[in-house]
Amino acid sequence: MTVTDTAASRLARLQAHTALLAQTLRGIEKEGLRVDAQGHLSRTPHPAGLGSALTNAYVTTDYSEALLELITGTHARVDSLLTELENTHRFVYSVLENETIWNQSMPAALPAEADIPIAWYGTSNTGMLKHVYRRGLAERYGKAMQCIAGVHYNFSLPDELWDILAPGSSDSRDQRSRGYIGLIRNFTRYSWLLMYLFGAAPALSRQFMGDNTSQLQTLGADTLYLPYATSLRMSDLGYQSKAQSQLKLCYNDLDTFLGRLYEAVTQPWPDYQAIGTHRNGEWIQLNTNVLQIENEYYSSIRPKRATGRCERPITALSQRGVQYVEVRCLDIDPYEPVGIAADTARFMDAFLLFCAASDSPYFTENGYCQRSADNFSLVVKEGRKPGLQLDRDGTAIGLPVWGHELLDQIAPYAALYDQAIGGDAYARALQAQRHKLDHADDTPSARLLSDLRDSGLSFHDYSLQRSRQHADTLRAQPLPSDVAAAYAEGVTQSRDEQARLEQNDEVDFDTYVAQYHAALKAPKST
Repeated sequence: MTVTDTAASRLARLQAHTALLAQTLRGIEKEGLRVDAQGHLSRTPHPAGLGSALTNAYVTTDYSEALLELITGTHARVDSLLTELENTHRFVYSVLENETIWNQSMPAALPAEADIPIAWYGTSNTGMLKHVYRRGLAERYGKAMQCIAGVHYNFSLPDELWDILAPGSSDSRDQRSRGYIGLIRNFTRYSWLLMYLFGAAPALSRQFMGDNTSQLQTLGADTLYLPYATSLRMSDLGYQSKAQSQLKLCYNDLDTFLGRLYEAVTQPWPDYQAIGTHRNGEWIQLNTNVLQIENEYYSSIRPKRATGRCERPITALSQRGVQYVEVRCLDIDPYEPVGIAADTARFMDAFLLFCAASDSPYFTENGYCQRSADNFSLVVKEGRKPGLQLDRDGTAIGLPVWGHELLDQIAPYAALYDQAIGGDAYARALQAQRHKLDHADDTPSARLLSDLRDSGLSFHDYSLQRSRQHADTLRAQPLPSDVAAAYAEGVTQSRDEQARLEQNDEVDFDTYVAQYHAALKAPKST
């Protein structure tokens, strides 16, 4: 963009090309633990009826064998996106017998660390790489923390739209990447708003915290909480890492971001060196660096690019640029059977388009914005506190005041989606968020705490009860025969593909790991 270009002029150009917005693509990855009838973590293998967790495109596992991950394709409409997500849930429930999907971000009752099963992907080199990586996560962070779940929202704009937002570039790949990195900077500035509006994890089971309960208050014998928290999952009570805490990745440009990420996946860390890569002759982590692989970096949003087999994300991004962004801070919505509401998805679209089109100055603090990180941390732990003040460019401002100002700025982008698609669903989704800013008691986090108090149930018992209700809802309507047949075909194909991978490995696993590390190429910034 030129120096004289403004958010208003970019908005005007978008208004002249609204049809392109109908080509926006979004997809979802929704995690959920399998639990038994008592709400305890399942210790059974990934159900055979769901196919291969390694190669099924729709149902896989995340960290644990019991942590399902349901993946949609990309969709040009929110309605079809959520229909697919609902169908995948129904398919899973057609296979699960005496188990339920835990519809909460904070975990169910977990066994001892040693008894939490790490996800297994078969004996192929590809499958073993995924499994050993998860062994490394257990060594570095513990297994319990890896059982925290969320909803990932993937979002991309059509390439032609980047030329409208920032005309004049001769390199469409660089133009697109600059646009997505600018989006990420604005997301970093304003994502505290998402935690206030959609955070749904203000409480957890006492058992999950062990003896580390000093920061939390007690709600009954078995429940811990913070009175004004929106998402303990996204707080420092969630994913903690001394090694990662020193990472300050730069979002001023893609090359610098990739350079710092490259340093993290190639720089040894003393504590991990002390662990080593093998124990009793078996692999326990892929290397002893700050990060084993790129995906170990924990962040609220990531620039993404689809990769080929054995291709490293850094290499793919460096060579082909950013393809989409993955938003990772959304909690599972405990009030929705599939974990996310249509209003949430539509607001996310408008919010992300606003982030893409708005002025996005570089961060001056070596490419990192501590102020934005502090605002985010404050909202996840105290977001509903009356009179809460955030820091906007060095000036204190009330959360509701700033929130309404942001919604005023986002509203034209919601209107653009309504113009592109028809109807007023995006405007209504935005209006629903205004209500939450004026009525904190109607945020998901406040509703959950109110329900816990009113029901007298523990966090565990309440979450199990609601998860069962959602399971009943999803099981009540069987899949259409053609949809069920498509899922069944996917199961068969996934098994065949896993078998093919296991039969066709040409090198041993040690060699494969060495080749995988060698495939990491330093980006051009390093």
